[in-house]
Amino acid sequence: MPETILYDYFRSSASYRVRIALNLKQVAYTAVPTSLLDGANKADEYVARNPQGFVPMLSIDGHDLTQSLAIIDYLDAKYPEPPMVSSDPAQRAETLSQALVIAADIHPVNNLRVLKYLKGELGQGQEVIDDWYRHWIVEGFVALEAMAPNQGLFGGDMPNLADICLVPQMYNARRFDTPLDAFPNLVRIDAALNEIDAFQKAHPDAVKPES
Repeated sequence: MPETILYDYFRSSASYRVRIALNLKQVAYTAVPTSLLDGANKADEYVARNPQGFVPMLSIDGHDLTQSLAIIDYLDAKYPEPPMVSSDPAQRAETLSQALVIAADIHPVNNLRVLKYLKGELGQGQEVIDDWYRHWIVEGFVALEAMAPNQGLFGGDMPNLADICLVPQMYNARRFDTPLDAFPNLVRIDAALNEIDAFQKAHPDAVKPES
């Protein structure tokens, strides 16, 4: 059986999601650090396999899979336990809508390449960039807090796709000093998830390459 290889960057939210999913499903893998700061993701060999030049990329079963939610969907189909989305159509749609608040609305406008464009081509200072970052997190979190359960995880007793997306975004929110007092359910869920071994082992501090 071919080795499963994850090309990731330790602080990448999308990579963080996939690490969590792999851990929850107990899929063994080898990590290949792919630095966004050093441009390793833009190397010719990497782009030949991943035309967008993003992380993560998961090499599994002879496939080079990209886009974190697509990778997690593949893992969910191949390794059904624990499930990341419900088999019930309405519950599945609810989980996807919660996850996409982060993966489609918050994260893309705060991606490193967007921040670099703001600083470089548009000449914005760090204070403006940090305000930009926090603005989009808060806007998304206001909606997600309203969607969040008052007890338990997004997945109830077990983490689901929305939970997997939440933890990396909360990590980023704290990195940029985003006020979180208005989001008690998100803070509570994040704290509970970070007690789970699969989430702890996926944390950027746990996988950061040695300098």
